[in-house]
Amino acid sequence: IEWRDEFRIGLPEVDEEHRSLIDAINQLHRELVVGAALVRVTGAIGDIHAAIASHFALEEKEMSALRYDGYVAHKTDHERLLDELLDILDDVVASGRYDPAILSGRLSAWFVEHFRTHDARLHRWLVRRPG
Repeated sequence: IEWRDEFRIGLPEVDEEHRSLIDAINQLHRELVVGAALVRVTGAIGDIHAAIASHFALEEKEMSALRYDGYVAHKTDHERLLDELLDILDDVVASGRYDPAILSGRLSAWFVEHFRTHDARLHRWLVRRPG
């Protein structure tokens, strides 16, 4: 995933975490390409899940404090994304293998789609809000 300015939502701490999460996903992608061991892949996915869960908690705290009108839908998408990431991890663990292209594609699509929809809406709201 290449960082783009459109991923910026306007809350510096959240934006910095977005960059870090992209870096973690990209690092996993690089390891997938060279055929990382299954234990490394599952560990990295687990680490990404933990980092994303922590990030979502920060983002939700900020949205709640700002009384963001799209909070419920955004939080619901966070929960869906975390569940999907656990499904990805479960698939890798259950099968004992992974397809680097499919796994990398699922992680990228998962992250970019959330940016494109929910985070973009939050950014527009932050820009328009008074004060």
